[in-house]
This record gives sequence, C-alpha cells and structure tokens, in this order.
Amino acid sequence: MAGTPSGQPVRRTLRLDALIGREVRTPEGRRLGRLGECHARHDGEHWIVEEWVIGPAGLIERLGVHARRLAGDSPGRGYLARWDQLDLRDEARPRLTCPDTELQRI
Repeated sequence: MAGTPSGQPVRRTLRLDALIGREVRTPEGRRLGRLGECHARHDGEHWIVEEWVIGPAGLIERLGVHARRLAGDSPGRGYLARWDQLDLRDEARPRLTCPDTELQRI
C-alpha cells in the first residue's frame, strides 16, 4: 500500500516477485540495501503489507532457520521499514520516505 498526503493507506496491487531484490535508496539517493522480505497480514481477499525487511536480514529471513544458524543472529544485518516508510510509486526504484535513522535496525 502507498500513503496519501494525509497518511491514510491506499489500496494498490504490488507484484512482490518484481520488488524483492530491488535496491532501496535513502531520500538523498544513498544505497541502503535490497528488499529481502515483507511482513503482511491477510484481510479478507487481500494481503496487506505492513513492513519491509531491507538488507541481508531479509534474505536470511526468507531462507529460514538454517541460514540464520550459518549467518548468526547478530543485530545490524538490516532494517525494518513500516509500509509508509517506503515509496513504491516507481517499483523499479524503491526509496525511503524518511531518514534511515528512523528505521528499526535488525
């Protein structure tokens, strides 16, 4: 989902297979990491993306427990961004809507 200027969610269809692996940039254009995973909830007929995992932590999460054992559980392997902290209007070029310091480190 994307947000309106008032901060209200907007329903929109996203192709996760086209987004996962895309490089995410900060508002200043600095590379932050790649979209590795999303956290979503089921709402009737739709899935609602609530968070995005950016960086190696997303890939580790997608691969599951075995990858976590190999990589270790040390923090600092990525970021967790709320749905409203990521601008996906141009799906080929995801960009943060806030400074990366506002993201949760994971």
